[in-house]
Amino acid sequence: MPAITLPDGSVRDFVGPVTGTTVAASIGPGLAKAALAMQVDGVLRDLSDEISADASLRFITRRDPEALEMIRHDTAHVLAEAVQDLFPGTQVTIGPVIENGFYYDFFRNQPFSIEDFAAIEARMREIVARNAPFRRSVVSRAEATSLFEKKGEAFKVELIRDLPDGVDISLYSQGEWIDLCRGPHMRGTGDVGTAFKLMKVAGAYWRGKSENPVLSRIYGTAWRDQKELDAHLLQIEEAEKRDHRRIGKEMGLFHLQEEATGSVFWHPKGWKLYRTVEDYMRRRLDQADYQEVKTPQLVDRRLWEESGHWEKFRHAMFLAKVEDKDEADRTYALKPMNCPCHVQIFNQGVRSYRELPLRMAEFGACHRFEPSGALHGIMRVRAFTQDDAHIFCEEHQIADETVHFVALLSGIYRDLGFTDFRVKFSDRPEVRAGDDATWDRAEGALKEACAVAGVEYELNPGEGAFYGPKLEFVLRDAIGRDWQCGTLQVDFVLPERLDATYAAEDGTRKRPVMLHRAILGSFERFLGILIEQHAGRFPLWLAPVQVVVATIVSDADDYARQAAAALAKAGLRVELDLRNEKINRKVPDHIAQRVPVLAVVGRREAEEGMLVLRRLPGREQESLPLSEAVARLVSEATAPDLSRDAEPAVSALAQ
Repeated sequence: MPAITLPDGSVRDFVGPVTGTTVAASIGPGLAKAALAMQVDGVLRDLSDEISADASLRFITRRDPEALEMIRHDTAHVLAEAVQDLFPGTQVTIGPVIENGFYYDFFRNQPFSIEDFAAIEARMREIVARNAPFRRSVVSRAEATSLFEKKGEAFKVELIRDLPDGVDISLYSQGEWIDLCRGPHMRGTGDVGTAFKLMKVAGAYWRGKSENPVLSRIYGTAWRDQKELDAHLLQIEEAEKRDHRRIGKEMGLFHLQEEATGSVFWHPKGWKLYRTVEDYMRRRLDQADYQEVKTPQLVDRRLWEESGHWEKFRHAMFLAKVEDKDEADRTYALKPMNCPCHVQIFNQGVRSYRELPLRMAEFGACHRFEPSGALHGIMRVRAFTQDDAHIFCEEHQIADETVHFVALLSGIYRDLGFTDFRVKFSDRPEVRAGDDATWDRAEGALKEACAVAGVEYELNPGEGAFYGPKLEFVLRDAIGRDWQCGTLQVDFVLPERLDATYAAEDGTRKRPVMLHRAILGSFERFLGILIEQHAGRFPLWLAPVQVVVATIVSDADDYARQAAAALAKAGLRVELDLRNEKINRKVPDHIAQRVPVLAVVGRREAEEGMLVLRRLPGREQESLPLSEAVARLVSEATAPDLSRDAEPAVSALAQ
C-alpha cells in the first residue's frame, strides 16, 4: 500500500502498486492531460512505470526543464523510425541528446544529404500525428541480441554485447518500430509535437575511431513549441551573421592556416584590438594591486610531474626533447598553464604572512594540443594567452578575496559590454588530487566565500578542477548565448605538492591557499566572443580603426591630411580615404569595415576648418570645428576605466 508524497507535502495512499498515470488522474483531469513523465524519489521515470513502495513523486509537464531533454530524446527516436521507413536497409546506431537538440548516427551505403530532409521531416510529422505509445520492455541479453540480429542491426548487437553484466536491457517500441534504449520516454510520439527541424548532416566514425565504419550523422533541434523553435532559428541566423571568423576576415583582423594549425596570425587591426584589451586589463590589474610576472614557455617535465599536471594533462602537452653533451637528456613541455610556475616565484625567498594576499598575474602564453576537429576559429586554438592570476593567501582571507575578485570581474565585463552573467559552483570531480577531507575544507571555504560575497550559484556537480572546487562565470551575450569565461578556484593541493610555505604570525611555517582565477579566460577565445557580441561594431574605445577621414573632392586632400594628423596626435586611431571615388561609394565600404566614425571633408570644410562627423552605420551627421571634433572624439574614445579616473580630477578642477 504505497504512500505517495507530492511536492506540496500532501500524501495519497493507494492499494497495491500504482502507475504515475493513475496518480495523475486521481489528482485531476488537467494534470492527467499535462503530465509527460515523473520523478520518483528524484529519478526520472516513465509515467507508465509502477510505484510499489512509499515514494516522493513529482510530475513533469511540458514547461518543466526536464521536458525539453525528453522531447529531444523522443524526437531522435521519431527521426530514426522515419529514416528506416523511407530508406530500408539503413542501420541505426546511437542517437543522444546534445545542447539545443539531438543527433542520430546511421549506417548506409549512400550518405544522407540535406536534400533528404524534407521527406524525412514529413514522415516524422506523420509518426507524431499517429501518437503511438512508447512501451518499455526488459529482455535478456540473448533475446535482445537475437531480435537485432534478425533485423540486420549489427551496431545494436555490438552495443548489447558490450553492456556490463547485471544491467537491465530495455527496449522501447513505438508501434511496430523498436529500439534499444535506457529511457525514460514521454507517453507517446504525439508528445514530441511539431516544433522540430533537421539542421545538418555530417560524417562520423562509429564510436569515434577512425578504423571503424563511417556513419551518416543527422543533427536536429526540437523545442516545446513553435515560438521557441523560431527563436532558436533566429538566434542561429544571427550567430551566422556575427561569426567571428567571417567578421575577422572582412575586417582584416586575423587569419589561420595549416602551417600553424590552431595558432592565430594577428593582422595590424586585429593586434590593435588585442593590445587595446590587454592594456585595459593591465590597468585594471594594477588598480587592483596585482603584481605582473612572466614565466618560461619551456619547463622540465619534472615540475609537471611534481604538480600532478603530467599525469592529468600529458596528452595535451607539446614536448621537446633536448640532447646536451654536457648534461643528461631532458624532456621539456610547452606550458599548458601557468600555475606551477607561479608557485616557483612564490617559493623564492622566505614569504611572510604580511605579504598575503599576494596577487600574482600573468598574460601567459600557453599551448595545449586540441584535436584538429575540435578547433574553432580563434575560440578553440592550440596556442593562446591566458588572462591568468594566482592569489596566495591565508585561509581566513578567501572570503575577502572572493568579494574583491567578483567586484573586479563584474566591472570588467560591464566595461566590455556584458551585463548579464550567472555563476556555477563546480564541486569535486571523480578523478582528483587530494583526499576527501581536503576537498570538504576547500568546498566549505568557497561556499562560505560565496555567502559573504553575495554570489548566488547553481550547482554543477563533478565539474571541479582536479585540485579544487571552482566558480564558473557564464556570460550571456547579445543574442542569448552562454559563454563560460571567468573562474575562481580554491586550491589546497598544489601548494602542498610544490612545498609552498610562508611564515605565519605565530612564527610557524604554513601552507598558503592558492586561488586560481581568470576573468577573460584566454585572450583569443574572449576576443572571438567580443567580436560576436558586438558583431564587429565595437564601441569607439575598442574599435581598431576609430575614425576614417574621407574626402568628397580631391581639392580637400591636404586639409584631410591635416585633420587626420590632428586626430592621430590626440591619440585616436585614424585612417585616410583619399580615393577618387564618390562619397556614396566610400560610405558602404567603411560600413562594411565596421568603422564607427566617418569624418567627411569637402571643399567647404577645408575652407572653414570643419569636420562633418557621421556615426556609421547610421545617416545622422554633425558639422564641427576641427578642434571641437577632436575633443569630442577623444572624450568618446576614452576607455571606461580612464574616464572614471578622470572624473575626480575634473571635479577637483571645477572646485
